[in-house]
Amino acid sequence: MEEYIYKIASDRKEQRKIGFIVLGLLIFSLMMIPTRIVLAKMLPGKSANTFSIYVDTATNSTINQTKEVVECVLDNLKQEKEILNIEMFLAQGAPLDYAGLVKGSSFKSLKSQAEIVVNLTDKHGRDEASYMMIHRIRPIIQQKCESVYKGATVKFIEMPSGPPTFATIVVNLFGKDNLLLRETSKVVYDALKETEGLVDIDVLQDDVYTRFEVLPNVEKIIGSDLSVEQVSNILYMAFKGSVVAIKNSGLQQDQIPIFVSLTDETRILEHPSKEELELKLSRLKLINMAGIMVPMKEVVDIVPTVADPTIFKKNMRNMVSVTAECDLVSQVYPLMDAREKMIEKLSRDFNITRLTGMSTYMFDLELVHKETKEKVLVRWDGEMKVSLDTFRDLGGAFISALVLMFLLMVVYYKSFALSGIVLVGSFLSIIGVIIGHFITDIIALILTDVHFYLTATSLIGFISLMGISARSSLLLIDFTRSLIESGIEKNRAIAISTSTRAKPILLTAVAIILGSLLLATDPIFGGLGIALIFGSIASTLVSLFYIPVLMSRAKAICPECIDGKGINIEHMDVSAIAPETHHDS
Repeated sequence: MEEYIYKIASDRKEQRKIGFIVLGLLIFSLMMIPTRIVLAKMLPGKSANTFSIYVDTATNSTINQTKEVVECVLDNLKQEKEILNIEMFLAQGAPLDYAGLVKGSSFKSLKSQAEIVVNLTDKHGRDEASYMMIHRIRPIIQQKCESVYKGATVKFIEMPSGPPTFATIVVNLFGKDNLLLRETSKVVYDALKETEGLVDIDVLQDDVYTRFEVLPNVEKIIGSDLSVEQVSNILYMAFKGSVVAIKNSGLQQDQIPIFVSLTDETRILEHPSKEELELKLSRLKLINMAGIMVPMKEVVDIVPTVADPTIFKKNMRNMVSVTAECDLVSQVYPLMDAREKMIEKLSRDFNITRLTGMSTYMFDLELVHKETKEKVLVRWDGEMKVSLDTFRDLGGAFISALVLMFLLMVVYYKSFALSGIVLVGSFLSIIGVIIGHFITDIIALILTDVHFYLTATSLIGFISLMGISARSSLLLIDFTRSLIESGIEKNRAIAISTSTRAKPILLTAVAIILGSLLLATDPIFGGLGIALIFGSIASTLVSLFYIPVLMSRAKAICPECIDGKGINIEHMDVSAIAPETHHDS
């Protein structure tokens, strides 16, 4: 090995060849990310022993209609052998869990809402991961059950593998005009719906529907010899129910109320309309003071009105949210596609300004309506925002580590060139990190048909490698300088130091690789393990074959050398080579 390194250090053609190889590998590996050969994601999916299903029907739905949709979902789930038990919660959310704390489960209280909790067999004894099961059954259940009633949505909620977020992709629309926000949210919904890889798309706002107010007509009531109180009480008892009497029991201390109301078949409108409501009221009759039966329809007025939807606010601004989940894909790439589709659709009615820059909100849009000049802010949130924040912070940590390492080396060596060599050796380990993820992705697709992503833990592994790579470069530089100071020719000193330090460098790399094998199989920290394994391999090869090339070209490693080869005796302390001798005059 010594002779080969000496040949590299002495031959400019070999140095250029190695330089071109390293540069080519660096460009090739870096281009894998923008070309989507290696995919990036915050964290990969995690197999769990449970997941939830949120069922939402139209805002004016009855609890029986919601129950029908839920029962449709249950009928399909019962066919799965890996499901241990299922819990159903009508008009409420399940008891709070890790996912429900941030996904609004505790706020479910409407008749149009329900939650289903599915418990699976232990993940270690299952061949199919929970996220693969959801990927398989989601389209089947949604196709069958969302068509039971118009406006019904079925969403699958998995346990988050990383920081809990409201949804994978959240688009928040801010503005003053609620009607404009509602119309804009429909355009955003359509754009997300057309984007490949996005599922469970939902607009978080109440539906606008027609409601009927039954108002007592005082003149007609008095003319019919009835009282307003009598009419109001009967209406309330018929449709809402009320206590009409009490019952005492020796088995209970409190009195038992007797609750009376019409049956569900009688009071519920199958097809809500003014005519159907009038028909029901005509069948409900009251006895006046003269003993005459008076139909309820004759003493009330039916007024159609539009239901007032709930107004959501955030930071004192009106807001409408559109959510979506990713189906076995990274949220980064669907977001890019969806953003362009949104811009294309929204440009028909709005003047659009892209909010770009290195800030957290670099993907946001500012809309100005062409006619009304009303402004709408489109702001991305959810796991996408967490991903942007994480990769931004890790990128800042990486740059800070490089700068601090460079300044420390400058103080130690008092040379920018030698400090740059250490810095280059540390950075080039990224070649192994990215190519390692590419190789692992191919293997993962063959074995599991699921991509292996470059994740936040992968970047943590890369940052950790910088210190190990710097250590190898420092060993070579310090040992080479000590050999040169002892009188050995520069290129020979580089060859000797590289061949001598190869064994401890290799042993360090082997120790890291063996220690990272267990991490590589973990669903969350697999990226960290792969980064350490392949990054260590790349770092070792760079230290043994490319760092010697850089050292041979750096004059700072031997300022006293003549043309980078021999040593200038005039500037050299001869006593460092041979002991002082005395001669008689």
